Amino acid sequence: MTALDSAVREPGTALTSAPDARQVLARCRGLAGPALREAVGRSHPWVAEIAGYSFGWCEVGGAPATGSDGKGLRQALAVLGAEAAGAPARAGVPAAVAVELVHAFSLLHDDVMDGDPVRRGRATVWKAYGTGAAVLAGDALFALAVETLARRPHPAGAEAVRMLSGALGDLVRGQADDLLFADRPWTGPERVRPRAYRAMAEGKTGALLGCAAALGAVLGGAPTATAAALDRAGRHLGIAFQVVDDVLGLWGDPSVTGKPVHGDLREGKKTFPVLAALDSPDPAARRLASLLERGGDPVEAAGLVEAAGGRAAALAEAGRQLAAAETALTTAPLASRPVRDLRALADFAVRRDL
Repeated sequence: MTALDSAVREPGTALTSAPDARQVLARCRGLAGPALREAVGRSHPWVAEIAGYSFGWCEVGGAPATGSDGKGLRQALAVLGAEAAGAPARAGVPAAVAVELVHAFSLLHDDVMDGDPVRRGRATVWKAYGTGAAVLAGDALFALAVETLARRPHPAGAEAVRMLSGALGDLVRGQADDLLFADRPWTGPERVRPRAYRAMAEGKTGALLGCAAALGAVLGGAPTATAAALDRAGRHLGIAFQVVDDVLGLWGDPSVTGKPVHGDLREGKKTFPVLAALDSPDPAARRLASLLERGGDPVEAAGLVEAAGGRAAALAEAGRQLAAAETALTTAPLASRPVRDLRALADFAVRRDL
């Protein structure tokens, strides 16, 4: 049992006969994948190649790629949202395609803004094709996402577009806060506190996860209350996911995460383990603050974050958010098998590589 396992569940509450999350992801990718490729194929051929590279489908120049094309968490949430509402899985496919396109769009622009050279173990799009190409491809993917929902007649079509637009607005606000955090001090009254981080993470990551599940449910004919419960679950999952991402950025294996270890510390990013450590009464917190303010050794900083309790606090926070996501799933009448699949995906997403 990992530290996160103990943080999430009380004794005796572990799921029994939990489905294999990888099989759930593969099933949902199999359903949504052809429609996703068809949507990307509607773009300008060069833009479609860039988008295909971002999805892991091809190499620069268009040759087929042999690596992974990602887990497909958001498209799986959309398919399962439709099934949880009692609809067939195919009802959630347009939602799956739309949210996956928006996610890819956000990553393309995020990598440009952060200057990240590597994603999933290979060059990011802006490094491979140039900044202008990455921005253009991101814009194209967002346009395709809206078109995917608007081009097919559906009683909830207008509501679906509104939901996706609202999630994108939240995502932009979260990304804006994340960028602004970089200029905030490590100490003093203007420092970033864990509460502000949670709001940022809900927008940057949780909004689209919540939208995915809720959008699938709406296209599956679910009432507003059911969609709202799935949206809440996804938002809590998004915060947990982002916190765990921060943990992996400090202590994860680069060969597994595809990111350089301690990269966030080198860039001065305000991640949850660091913020929690700085709020700690442990003497290591004061040494950490001094080290961060003078731009000291990131390896030493990571050790001080752990000594001040930042790693433990982050895992506990991820556990609380995951528990809140599970609670949200109990507040609406949902089909039992898709809910088991949703819980399995949540566990898998948060516990990845810890």
